[in-house]
Amino acid sequence: MALAGLLSKDAAIIAVPIVTLVLGLLIGWLGQRSGFCSIGGFRDFIMFRHTRLLSGFLALIAGGFIGYMIFKILFPAAFEGFFWLMGKGLAPVPGAPAGLTVTAYIILALVGGIALGLIGVLLGGCPLRQLVMTAEGNVKSLCFVIGMCIGSVIFTLWVSDWAVAILKSLGMGA
Repeated sequence: MALAGLLSKDAAIIAVPIVTLVLGLLIGWLGQRSGFCSIGGFRDFIMFRHTRLLSGFLALIAGGFIGYMIFKILFPAAFEGFFWLMGKGLAPVPGAPAGLTVTAYIILALVGGIALGLIGVLLGGCPLRQLVMTAEGNVKSLCFVIGMCIGSVIFTLWVSDWAVAILKSLGMGA
């Protein structure tokens, strides 16, 4: 029996923030105890052939996949069209903003990923690691977290419109 619709809207309004807080505390605790860092895992593997952090990153991916499969079985109505790539081939994510082509979304993902990787290597860790180090009292990490928040606001308000306009002017509009 599927559990879809098990929670009423009023119960979900209460349950979702509580579950989110509990999961956030659990992930933060695990991140702090394990020293988890996805960028550091690749850095350590490439430079020193150490696999401890990289195995944690791979475990995160496997755990996320298993979690999604469990929730897909329990709440199938919530996952309608979730695996769009398997059904429609290489096409934009349904509901994706900006109305760009697949190529444009791939370019944006690559640019963002490369920028995050470079910044993470220069600062010594991924954003999760920086948040954990901020909680441990690292001032440099606090500056990163504040800059990340300010940067996301600046990107959302100004840069994203420019990027979309440039890509559309290059003929990458859908």
